[in-house]
Amino acid sequence: DDGRARDDDDDDYEEEVEHNLHHVMASPTAQMEALVAALQDPDTRENALLDLSKKRDMFADLAPTLWFSFGVVPALLQEIVAIYPLLNPPSLTNHASNRVCNALALLQCVASHPDTRGLFLAAHIPLFLYPFLNTVSKTRPFEYLRLTSLGVIGALVKMDDTEVINFLLSTEIIPLCLRTMELGSELSKTVATFIVQKILSDEVGLSYICATAERCYAVGTVLGGMVTQLAEQPSVRLLKHIIRCYLRLSDNPRARECLRQCFPDQLRDPAFTAYLKDDVATQKWLPPPLM
Repeated sequence: DDGRARDDDDDDYEEEVEHNLHHVMASPTAQMEALVAALQDPDTRENALLDLSKKRDMFADLAPTLWFSFGVVPALLQEIVAIYPLLNPPSLTNHASNRVCNALALLQCVASHPDTRGLFLAAHIPLFLYPFLNTVSKTRPFEYLRLTSLGVIGALVKMDDTEVINFLLSTEIIPLCLRTMELGSELSKTVATFIVQKILSDEVGLSYICATAERCYAVGTVLGGMVTQLAEQPSVRLLKHIIRCYLRLSDNPRARECLRQCFPDQLRDPAFTAYLKDDVATQKWLPPPLM
């Protein structure tokens, strides 16, 4: 019966979207607006989330349309809040993870767009994602959820906007990223390290992290731990971001002092860095400014 009801819902969804698209199939804008409208109805939302997340690169104005369409952002937040009870004890299924990650993909569009990024921050939307970054389960549904959530934050910091950095530093993003850098998969570690790197690249971010010896040590210790792990499981992509973090920290006197005590020996070892031999740019960052 449940299966038949689901099929009926899918048929209804397809009929509604077909009806909306029938006379405008040649118009991407009308197609986008019909799919966004389908987000407003709980019965058609799941399929609309899937379609929009797959086709989001086709629609240049998707972010403003999502943000300014009545009821759409609350619907996306409803998708996020609905899985909070599945976080602890960990009971997130692949299906539930995929569904909420489709919603997160749409929020990433909003975070990336210059017309909606400030509004996204002013509404404190990133805070809704932090419970996902606090999870520790290493199952695929949780790992995918953390990675997609980090992608939203990564989209924000990619813009090199001090307003973004100020907002993130007013939250718990640094400890959450450090946690992922310690416990996550290689891909999640890479995105989390990229976020820390972009925060450090801003003067406000560097000053914040280097304001106390404790913060410097916290970041330096996690970076060093990742380098040690890379000795067993090399990743050029991750190592690049780690080296950029070290290089930026070396611009600050307090951080340099901290790094003298926790800088990993592996980065002084030519045998360890040999797998960077084909990456001339990263090799140039390695020596001596740090020590």
